[in-house]
Amino acid sequence: MKRTFSILMAVLAVSLAMQGGVVKLAILSDVHVTPGNDNEGKLREAVAEINATDVDAVMMTGDLTNEGSDEQLRNIKGILDGITAHPLYVIPGNHENNWSQSACKTFNDLWGSDRFVFTVDDLVVVGMNCGPFMKMGDGHIKQEDLLWLDSTLNAMVKPGMQVLSVNHYPILDDLDNYRAYVDILKKYPVITHQCGHYHRWRLYETDGINGVMVRALDMGGGNYGYTLMTIDLDRQWIYVYNKVLGRDPEVMFSYRINTDYYMPSLPREQYSVPSGFSIQRVVADNASIFTRLGVDDKNIYFGNSLGYCKAVDKKTGALRWQYKTDAMLFSRPAVGDKYIVLPTSDKRLVWLDKKTGKPKWQYSADGPYVADGVVQDGILYQGGYKTFQAWDVKRHRLLWQYDSINNYCQAAPVVDDNDVIFGAWDTRLRSLNRRTGALQWQWDNGKAANLYSPGNVVPVVTPDRVVIVAPDRVTTAIDRRDGTQQWREKNENKVRESLGCSADGRVAYAKTMDGTLVAMSTGDKYQFLWEVDLGFGYEHAPCIILERYGHIYCGSRRGMLAVVNAATHELEFTYRLGTSEVNGFEYDDEGNVYCSLIEGTIWRIFTDLHIVSCD
Repeated sequence: MKRTFSILMAVLAVSLAMQGGVVKLAILSDVHVTPGNDNEGKLREAVAEINATDVDAVMMTGDLTNEGSDEQLRNIKGILDGITAHPLYVIPGNHENNWSQSACKTFNDLWGSDRFVFTVDDLVVVGMNCGPFMKMGDGHIKQEDLLWLDSTLNAMVKPGMQVLSVNHYPILDDLDNYRAYVDILKKYPVITHQCGHYHRWRLYETDGINGVMVRALDMGGGNYGYTLMTIDLDRQWIYVYNKVLGRDPEVMFSYRINTDYYMPSLPREQYSVPSGFSIQRVVADNASIFTRLGVDDKNIYFGNSLGYCKAVDKKTGALRWQYKTDAMLFSRPAVGDKYIVLPTSDKRLVWLDKKTGKPKWQYSADGPYVADGVVQDGILYQGGYKTFQAWDVKRHRLLWQYDSINNYCQAAPVVDDNDVIFGAWDTRLRSLNRRTGALQWQWDNGKAANLYSPGNVVPVVTPDRVVIVAPDRVTTAIDRRDGTQQWREKNENKVRESLGCSADGRVAYAKTMDGTLVAMSTGDKYQFLWEVDLGFGYEHAPCIILERYGHIYCGSRRGMLAVVNAATHELEFTYRLGTSEVNGFEYDDEGNVYCSLIEGTIWRIFTDLHIVSCD
């Protein structure tokens, strides 16, 4: 019965395709091509088949590669350039964004943009990037892309026209700001949302908008193929086909177009803060913020996804100056006495005057900077792509450079006494001599995969030990003198990349993937001390944990702040700052803690020092 129905639907769709008002699309998604792997050859077969079809356009909707390296991107660009019979539109997926060798720049250099819009007859097709960008996180549509989407559709959608929305992620909880996305889509006659990511077929609905997940190139068991979509604008029907290589298409879904949406009435969450605290939004930027913050006595410094480094008044949020770069910024501006040193994704270190933001000097590197630098005693300690450097900030002079890193650095180093300790995405944690840059020791967790590296964690450093967490979900203590492993908890806590320590250095704090804060001794043996449920639920945000003014500050992947009393170990309160990931916490000596959210906001959390004294 099922096969008979599929045949009938296929015949009907073919007959409709012979009429006017029908748009036909070929969709490639999740092809995961590495030079020389099986998917590379199968993609070439798919390209040849698609060239022989009569589709109106071809879309590649993300996860072109496995690790987003320049080599992999250029390789698949050469393959996709073989689609010559039809226009091709490409957006990246999480595998291009999260582990990008170029900090997401090479994709735009090759394809011109990470978003597209085109029309076929009375259909507007619009697609855009949705991250996550250069660190573990949920999908996120940049603030400037939401503005672009609304303005573009407002200009292009004329009476009688309809819209197909395209992304790598579904318009579900996978996207931290999907509600804002859906609110824009529902202003226009959107017929469906198409995505990939999950390597499976699924038809779903969000607030009346139908969404369809489509196949990957490789579905297992020798099942290689792509997706065909036929949109009958006259009859208002959509047909989605499974096209296995070398076989006739098979209808997977057919459904009537619906643009009469239901707007749900969602209860607004109410939050309050206890006496002694106040929370204030200082900045609402026009772009997304992926960086932590630099803070001094007057200003907050940050970078955004449009490539601007900005200085704002830390009390009022008023813009003091801004400096434009050529790519998204992922590194916290490093604050010196006279200069801000800005690590950029367009492969530079830029010295900016603190008062004016005017560039004074720059250094060009061989790869992008995505790591946070640390200025201590006038020296900048800065991780880069395959290098780690020490700079005399005042004189713009390179003091030393360590070159034996096989991937990029991301988190801030710890500079203490005579040591510089940091991790990189080449599986290793290193200790360098602070004066010379000579390697003192290196450690790895025994796993060959770069994705398990301690690459995005700020280590906890005591006089005797270094404590880290990593994507292998284990906490490890390493002897600070020689790099030997002292203890390693047995995955009982399911930690990831969120770490901090007590003011006296005796306790390490880690956030688990269940949204719990766990406390462990930094002594010579593993000792679990206590835990508290933060109310976050599932968690993976690599947000540092800060203890300051007698309180422990934790941030979630979905914009939640949790504050724990450091003395009683009790959860004091939670507060929803937004819907996207908290990037990290900074502080000043006036009782203020600051944090940024990916959605482009900066928050000030004030603690009354008359109630809670500074450590």
